[in-house]
Amino acid sequence: MFTVFPNARIAPSPFYDACVAEGMVSASIYNSMVMPSSFGDKDAEYWRVIEGVSQWDVSVQRQVQLKGPDAAKLAQAISARDLSKCQIGQGKYAPVCNYKGTVINDPVVMKLDEDLFWLSIADSDIWLWSTAIGAERGLDVEICDPGVSPMALQGPRAEEVVADVLGEWVHNIRYFWFKETQVEGIPIVVQRAGYSKQGGFEIYLRDSSKGTALWNIFKEAGQPYGIGPGSPQTAERTESGLLSVGSDTDATTNPFEVRLGKFTDIDLEGDVVGLPALRQISEAGPKRHQLGLVLEGKDPAPLGFTWDEIYKDGAKVGDMTNCIWSPRMKANIGYALISADLMPGQEVAVVRNGVSVSANLVDLPFL
Repeated sequence: MFTVFPNARIAPSPFYDACVAEGMVSASIYNSMVMPSSFGDKDAEYWRVIEGVSQWDVSVQRQVQLKGPDAAKLAQAISARDLSKCQIGQGKYAPVCNYKGTVINDPVVMKLDEDLFWLSIADSDIWLWSTAIGAERGLDVEICDPGVSPMALQGPRAEEVVADVLGEWVHNIRYFWFKETQVEGIPIVVQRAGYSKQGGFEIYLRDSSKGTALWNIFKEAGQPYGIGPGSPQTAERTESGLLSVGSDTDATTNPFEVRLGKFTDIDLEGDVVGLPALRQISEAGPKRHQLGLVLEGKDPAPLGFTWDEIYKDGAKVGDMTNCIWSPRMKANIGYALISADLMPGQEVAVVRNGVSVSANLVDLPFL
């Protein structure tokens, strides 16, 4: 039995009981909440995302709500991506940087109304950050966690499941766009999004008392498609080149180093946090960049609790930020945050538990 004792610092999600019933065997802590990481069969969980449909509790992807006359102004102040053309019902992937140009989060900014935005965040206290920035600038905006909890359906058959539940109109939703609706009286927001490249949707639950009911509605609808539980923590995210801020970044990583330059608008006008630093970094050019690594060896060897150092000709040139066994590539693969002088096609050495392992640098994504 998997047991978590909720307290003021660690909270279960509205889908927690449903996940326990599904056979959750492990979890991690993310945004001070319990995030399921396995249901006992990692291979099955992986292949459901690749070939079918997987159901995830991603309530840990909390929403920071900005509401008020200056909501749009604050959203833009903390994001280096131009949000001026964002429409109601649209989301934009928008990195958040500190005053030094360091990436501290990479939320999807969702515009629900002219004066209402959600920041669907990764793991960090963006609620505190937004509150501080809004207060220091005297902006007229209320900032809170609206108690909204996402559930994801990911995989090539996810769209069929969502359409069976909500209607054929879901086929017309564009990527990161969303619609407010309800299912069996449960208020939700439906967005085409998710932490995989296999396609899918995120269903934002707006009534936390209905978590198990909502989970079971989609679980039942997914039976003909082979639905089953899973989590974002599979090899698919690495194979697909998806970034994990806080895992693949460190305390000095800027967006240009981790393939986020196309989401960073250095020509923005106004007082955007980190923008002067980002302009300087862009002009000088990043000193590191992110590449893929294919390690030698035919036995699974996932990354431990720390990054592994990367060497070239006896000198340290970077770090491997994650590593996982790829079932489709039949190899250990990972990301290198490495000197910009090194390029795909070159060979490096990764030191793992005191042992040097050869690896080839490649472009991302792997697949």
